[in-house]
Amino acid sequence: MILTKNYLERLTTNEVYNLSKFIVEENFNHHTKKDDFKSIKKDILSVYEEEIEYAQNSKIFVSRDSLGKITGSIRVLRWNFIDKLPIQSLFGINPLLTIGDRPFNDIWHIGRFAIKKEIKDTNLFKKLMVCAISPVCSHTENIAFAECDSKLLRVMSLLGIKAKVVGKSINYLGSETIPVSFPYTGLIGFYEENKHLISNQSLLEETTFNKNYTFV
Repeated sequence: MILTKNYLERLTTNEVYNLSKFIVEENFNHHTKKDDFKSIKKDILSVYEEEIEYAQNSKIFVSRDSLGKITGSIRVLRWNFIDKLPIQSLFGINPLLTIGDRPFNDIWHIGRFAIKKEIKDTNLFKKLMVCAISPVCSHTENIAFAECDSKLLRVMSLLGIKAKVVGKSINYLGSETIPVSFPYTGLIGFYEENKHLISNQSLLEETTFNKNYTFV
């Protein structure tokens, strides 16, 4: 049995490699029956390089066990319209084209969601998701994109998170992965119902991003 702390925390930049290792290994643990160490090592490096590139405009949240090891993670990124999002590099999908002529405020990306296979705590899933969607739910014209494992997508639907599929699935990090978008209206119900699970309210307040960041 894995004992997790009763709170989440922000991950520091110097721990991004550990996060990348956790993400890749858990994806393979959940979705494959054999280890391909060469592939895993390559995927860890790929995830690490991507997250370091996003670090300036992203926030990563993790849960830890009693030994300080990561047991769950999620990342939210506000797009600067310059960095290439995973939905672009993996699926060739331009988020702006999926939005069309509809007005929007900010475009977000939610990724790096993983929970250690041995953990069966539904509330941990909800807590991580609340942290990630908090900034998305701060404005009615915000929209988020993600690449979801097909099983995860079904779980989110059952929990009241409404996603729109925006492209065909591919195999990524050992599982069928589907590109989706989340409008404010698809997230706010889940957020309002579950935000009370985050006892450390300052954690949610930290998801407020500085609107005056520069594009370089």
